Amino acid sequence: MTDIAPRSSWTFITNHAQVLLCIATDPGVRMRDVAADVGITERATQSIVADLVGGGYLSRIREGRRNRYIVHHDARLRPNDPRALTVGELLDLLQSEPRRGRHTANLRSVPTGG
Repeated sequence: MTDIAPRSSWTFITNHAQVLLCIATDPGVRMRDVAADVGITERATQSIVADLVGGGYLSRIREGRRNRYIVHHDARLRPNDPRALTVGELLDLLQSEPRRGRHTANLRSVPTGG
């Protein structure tokens, strides 16, 4: 008999990555909608967006009463590591339909036989 521990409160994909993915999918998305999609407060969402803007992963443009975001796809996830994935490569992995096919070749399903 195998004991299976109850699911913990952590996730594999951080809130920062989930917020980035929401914004990449809809650059004009409202923070309340991002918060609802990610399952965090609007205040936490705003803090994460500020982190992403401050880190150089996003830019914010004011359009009337709303914000529009520009995702910097070429920004490295670890700025001083030339081997690190870029934001675009991470988004390619997380999105169901890749923006570019370059980094998804190894993710194809492999037949298991049977």
